Amino acid sequence: MTSQDNFTVDPWQIVEHTLDLTGPARAESVFALSNGHIGLRGNLDEGEPHGLPGTYLNGVFELRPLPYGEAGYGYPESSQSVINVTNGKIIRLLVDDEPFDLRYGELHGHSRTLDFREGVLRRQVEWTSPAGRTVRVTSARLVSLTQRAVTAVDYRVEAVDGPVRIVLQSELVANEQLPQAGAGDPRAAAALEAPLIGEAAHAAGTKAVLVHRTRYSGIRVAAGMDHLIEGPGRLDSTAESTDDQGRISVTTVLSPGEPLRLVKFIAYGWSATRSLPAVRDQVEAALTAARYTGWDGLAAEQSQYLRSFWDASDIEIEGDVELQQAVRFAIFHVLQAGARSEERAIPAKGLTGPGYDGHSFWDTEAFVLPVLTYCLPAAVNQALRWRHTTLPLARERATQLGLAGAVFPWRTIRGEECSGYWPAGSAAFHIGADIASAVVRYIRATGDLQFEREYGLELLVETARMWRSLGHHDAIGRFRIEGVTGPDEYSAIADNNVYTNLMAQTNLRAAAEAATRNPDEAAALGVDTEEAAAWRDAARAMFIPFDANLGVHPQADGFTDHQLWDFEHTPPEKYPLLLHYPYFDLYRKQVVKQADLVLAMQVRGDAFTAEQKARNFAYYERLTVRDSSLSACTQAVIAAEVGQLDLAYDYTAEAALMDLHNLGGNTGDGLHMASLAGACIALVAGFGGVRDQGEHLSFRPRLPAGLRRLTFSMLVREKLVQIAITHSGTTYTLRQGTELKFSHDGEELLVKAGRPVHRPTLAPPPQERCVQPPGREPARRHAQPGVASGGTVGSGPDHLAAE
Repeated sequence: MTSQDNFTVDPWQIVEHTLDLTGPARAESVFALSNGHIGLRGNLDEGEPHGLPGTYLNGVFELRPLPYGEAGYGYPESSQSVINVTNGKIIRLLVDDEPFDLRYGELHGHSRTLDFREGVLRRQVEWTSPAGRTVRVTSARLVSLTQRAVTAVDYRVEAVDGPVRIVLQSELVANEQLPQAGAGDPRAAAALEAPLIGEAAHAAGTKAVLVHRTRYSGIRVAAGMDHLIEGPGRLDSTAESTDDQGRISVTTVLSPGEPLRLVKFIAYGWSATRSLPAVRDQVEAALTAARYTGWDGLAAEQSQYLRSFWDASDIEIEGDVELQQAVRFAIFHVLQAGARSEERAIPAKGLTGPGYDGHSFWDTEAFVLPVLTYCLPAAVNQALRWRHTTLPLARERATQLGLAGAVFPWRTIRGEECSGYWPAGSAAFHIGADIASAVVRYIRATGDLQFEREYGLELLVETARMWRSLGHHDAIGRFRIEGVTGPDEYSAIADNNVYTNLMAQTNLRAAAEAATRNPDEAAALGVDTEEAAAWRDAARAMFIPFDANLGVHPQADGFTDHQLWDFEHTPPEKYPLLLHYPYFDLYRKQVVKQADLVLAMQVRGDAFTAEQKARNFAYYERLTVRDSSLSACTQAVIAAEVGQLDLAYDYTAEAALMDLHNLGGNTGDGLHMASLAGACIALVAGFGGVRDQGEHLSFRPRLPAGLRRLTFSMLVREKLVQIAITHSGTTYTLRQGTELKFSHDGEELLVKAGRPVHRPTLAPPPQERCVQPPGREPARRHAQPGVASGGTVGSGPDHLAAE
C-alpha cells in the first residue's frame, strides 16, 4: 500500500493496517480526537516518530506581530495563532532499556482503528527490539464528549517471548519542538517557539500537574494527569516534575503472557482571568471525576452519547460503501468540532491541526452550522453566542473603518481581525450576512425565541446597520454595495457582488422583521421605526447585476467583461493559482477560485429562475478551478438542482474524500471542516433537494445512477423527520413529534406520527454534462457497492490542490 491508500474501506470506521513512517502527519489528522473543547492529534502514544505533534485547547492562542512593508490605516497590528499546549498523550515504553521506537527493531504488525460509533482510537502493535525482545502493545484513547475537560488512555504492554523488564514513562510535556511550517503557503500555520512560561509544577504518587502562561496573550493553562496501574507481582513507581515536564514512571518484570496496564486520565483547564489556584484546582477536580468514572465508565458514556447521536443524525447511503464511510467520517469530525465548543469558535480545521493558525472564518456559519442546526442545535446556539461575545470588538472595528454597526473579522480566534491582507480579508464583508443567516436558520429550525431576544436580535441589528452604512442608493434609487470581496477570493474589491448583495438583502429584511417581533428589545438597542424602514428600503432596492447579452448573472458588476484566464496554457503543477500567480493577474481575469455566484443560487434560490440557474451554472463551471475545499460541495448542490446528477455525484465524492484522499495536499495541517460539512450538505441539499429559506422545509429529491438509496433525518423544532429516497419514490416518516408541514416538489404535505407519506421521486431529463477548465474536472465517480472491509481508501485521482 502507498501512503494514499492505507485506510481500509468500511462503512463505520477508519482502519489503518500499515504505518506510514514517511508522512505520518496526514494520519495524525485523520485519527485526531476532539470534543470542541480539547483536541488531540493522532500522534503515536510514545510521541515519536511524528509528523506534527498537536494538543489544542479551544481559544488558547499566542499573539504574533503582523509586519507590513507599507503600513496602512486600519491594518491589524497583530495576529493570533493556535499553539500546541502541554502534551499529555505521551507514554514512553522501554523494553530492557531499549526505547520502543518503531524506526528501529522489527515491526511485526501495526494497526489503528477509529470507530465512529465508539469514539475511541484503538491501536495494536507487535514489535521486537534490536536486542531481540518481543512485546505486544495495545492502547485506546478518547476525548470525552460528556466530561469536556477530560481525555484518557488505556495502555497495555504484554511480554511475548520471554521475561522482560518494562519501564513506562507517562508524561506531560510543554513547549515541544515543532517542525517548520511550509514557507510561502498562506494555508500553513506559524510555528511559535516555546510559547508557554512555567508557573507551577507538582508531581506526587500517580499524579502530576503543570501550570503555564502564554508569553504575550496572557492565557493561563493547566494540565494534569493521574493514573491507575495494574500488573503482576512487584511494581515500582516514581513521580517527578520540572517547569516543562511531569513524569510518572512505572517499572516491573513481565513473564510471557503477562500484561502491565496503565490507565491515564488527563485534564485541561485554561483562563485569561482566573488565578493560578483556580485553574489548577479545576484540573484536579476534573481528574478526580474522571478517576471516579474510570476508563470503562468513560468509554461507556462515549458510546452512549454517540449511539444517541447516530440514531438521529446518520446519513445512510446504498450503492457506494467508500462514500458511506467518507460521509460518516465527515459527520463524526463535524460533531467533534462543535459538540462542546461552548461559547468558543469552531475553527476551520476544528481542533485537528494548526492549519490557518487555528482561525475561524465564515466557513463556520456558511457550512458547518447549517449541518449542526438540524442534528445538534445546542452547538449552534453556543457558536452564535460566541459571535455575540465578540460584538464589542466588532463594533470597534466598524468604527475604525468608518461604518455603523458591527464588522466581524474575516479570520480570528478571540474576535479581533487577524487578516493582514485586506482585499481578501476585511473587504469580505459578507461574513456579517453569513452570521445573520445562521442566526435566522437556527431560530427558524428551533423556535428558540429566547435566543432571538437575548442574542440573535442584536446580531441582526448590528449587521444590518453595517450594511446600511456600507451601501448607498444611487441616482435612480438602486442600493449598491461597492468595493467588497465575495466568496471568490480571485475577484477582490468588486462592486455589487451578487452573493454579497443577496445575503445583505436577507440580513436587512431579517433585522427589520426581528425588530418588529421584539419591539421592547429593539428599542433598547436604539432601533426605531425610521431605521427599520431604511433597512426595508435598502433590501427592496438592492441592485442585482445581470448580463442581458450573455443571459447570465455576472459574479459582480462588470465581471463578465473581464478577460478570460488562459486555462489552456496553465499547467497542472501551477494549481492552486494563488501560490504561482500574482493576485494582480487573478483579480482582473475571469477565473473563479471557489463557488460564488453558484453559492448565491444555493442560499438564495428564490432570486433566480430555473433557466437562469442552468445558464449561470454552465457559465461558471467553465471558470471555476476549485482552488478551495469549499467549492465542490456547492457545485454539487446546484449541479443536482439543474439536473446534472452524475456531475453532482462526482463533486459530492470530492468534498467527502477531501481529507481521506488528501486531495488538497495539506490534510497534515488538519482536516477541512467546511468541506466535511459540505459533503453532508451536498447529499441533503443536493440529492435531497432540501431548502430551508422559507417558513417550512422544502424537498426536491433525486438520485444519481451510482446510488440506490439515500436516507437522512432532520430535527426541526424538536420534531425528527426521516427522509428515505430511492429512484422510484421518497418516504417521509416522523420519528419524533406529532406532525410536520413541508413540501415535496412543490406539493404541500403534512406528515403525522405513525403515518409515513410516500411520493414519487422525479428524475430530471438527461442533459449534456457541463465543461470545466482543462485539468480541473472532478474525478469521475465509480460506485463501489461490493467493497466491504477489504478495499482501501485513496486509490482515485488526487489531482486537486485546494485550501
